[in-house]
Amino acid sequence: MKPVVSIVMGSASDLPVMEKACKLLDEMQVPFEMRILSAHRTPDDTESFAVDAAEYGIKVIIAAAGMAAALPGVIAAHTTVPVIGVPIKGMLDGLDATLSMIQMPPGIPVATVGVNAAQNAAILAMEILALSDKELSDRLWDYKEGLADKVEKANEELAQLKYEYKTN
Repeated sequence: MKPVVSIVMGSASDLPVMEKACKLLDEMQVPFEMRILSAHRTPDDTESFAVDAAEYGIKVIIAAAGMAAALPGVIAAHTTVPVIGVPIKGMLDGLDATLSMIQMPPGIPVATVGVNAAQNAAILAMEILALSDKELSDRLWDYKEGLADKVEKANEELAQLKYEYKTN
């Protein structure tokens, strides 16, 4: 089994956030790899990974970073593989990382999800892959229908709550 998604983290401390992406990709049967690279501490390794990603079979890269959050942009500068950035909550509640990812120069896009939103990054990666994978597309539709079922169940549970002035 060869990975089609690469989850790249700036440090091991990003793993608790990125586990949501890993669990969802695993549940949806999407082969992925995980690695730690640093735009600042291992710049040569980061560049080499990005340059070789497509040749290795990677179709989407999810890159998580906090603070300076240069990792997604550096990777995007060295590949044509779509890069999804996950800003990690840090010193400024993730605003610093978010701005670093969304303020990319023309020609070097990084699709960016919300702060610590690894699950949404995995969903976006799968939506990209599903453009050419009907089975994955079907699994995604089932997943999204399950989200609606959760809302309906939550409303049923709310209906059971009793308050003197509650009208529904």
